Amino acid sequence: MLNPSWTHRWFVTLSLAGALANAWAADPVRVPVVTAGPKSVATGVEIDGVVEPIKQSLVSAQVSGRVSALVVKAGDYVKAGQLLATVDDRETQTGVQRSQAQWVQSDSELRNAQLNVSRTRDLQAKGFVSQAALDTAELQLKAAQAGRDQASAGTRQSALSQEFTRVTAPYDGYVSDTLVQAGDLAVPGKPLLSMYAPTAYRVVVRVGVSQLASTRAATQVEVQQPTSSGGEWVQPIAQQLLPAADALSQTLQWRLDVPNMPGAAWVPGQQVRVRFVGGASQRITLPATAVLRRGELTAVYVAGGSGFVMRVVRLGSNLGQGQVEVLAGLLPQDRVAVDPVQAGLLGAQPEATVPASGANK
Repeated sequence: MLNPSWTHRWFVTLSLAGALANAWAADPVRVPVVTAGPKSVATGVEIDGVVEPIKQSLVSAQVSGRVSALVVKAGDYVKAGQLLATVDDRETQTGVQRSQAQWVQSDSELRNAQLNVSRTRDLQAKGFVSQAALDTAELQLKAAQAGRDQASAGTRQSALSQEFTRVTAPYDGYVSDTLVQAGDLAVPGKPLLSMYAPTAYRVVVRVGVSQLASTRAATQVEVQQPTSSGGEWVQPIAQQLLPAADALSQTLQWRLDVPNMPGAAWVPGQQVRVRFVGGASQRITLPATAVLRRGELTAVYVAGGSGFVMRVVRLGSNLGQGQVEVLAGLLPQDRVAVDPVQAGLLGAQPEATVPASGANK
């Protein structure tokens, strides 16, 4: 025998379900749709490129010695002239002291030579010494003057070497990596750290020999700029094809200087798409908001006889301005839901078709 309380609960549940069904039937969700149609799309070769700063450096010490301190780390922003690292200066300090002592000695010798010339000139005027003795004294004076000049140059050189034990930033920028630690041996030419200036960037594209003709014949080059809105295609402000191929990879290098526009998020080492445009063709396009992405699934909701049907699609390029290319899964004149989340609700119905250009407004 059924429990009266359970019977009452089932009755309430069925009543609510019926009420909800009537509500859905009475007021179904209306979802705007857009007609998938062919659009003239630029075609050509698309290749991955890598962002790199135009101004980047490997900073090295100009003297040999142990690294006594590394005062910056990767990611630090530094100003031109700011201290980056110091090298043990005991050897250079000894050189400074030695050169200073040599200068004092040479200065004393010069003073003695000057006095000797003065005395010899007086004695020669009185006839006590010959002209040859005076000539010898004057030659000794010139040698003493040259000796002091040499000592002065040595003093300046040792002071400069002492200054080189302080490694400073050559310009304003970021430290991208540190390559040594305190205690490592620093020698001229061995990098201590790398840094770059975040003021200008370029995209480096390596093109295979088989694609070289297509890239050279391109009427326009576009780079997909990484932005928070998904990435717009921009044209480089300068481009250069290096004249030599890499012997191992058999590729040539395009260098594309890109504009550092507001909102751009160029990051050194980042991979971006580069398009060498050679013409145009008709392709099916959709607003990017109409595409449902769930893990590996890429689908859209197509309006059918009684609502919407999910259809898996294969996408092509991001065309910018909120549009994507559809390579497979749609036919021209298919009506696609602008909002796939709403279209997936039970009882959702297509609304009037909206223009493709206004789907993202």
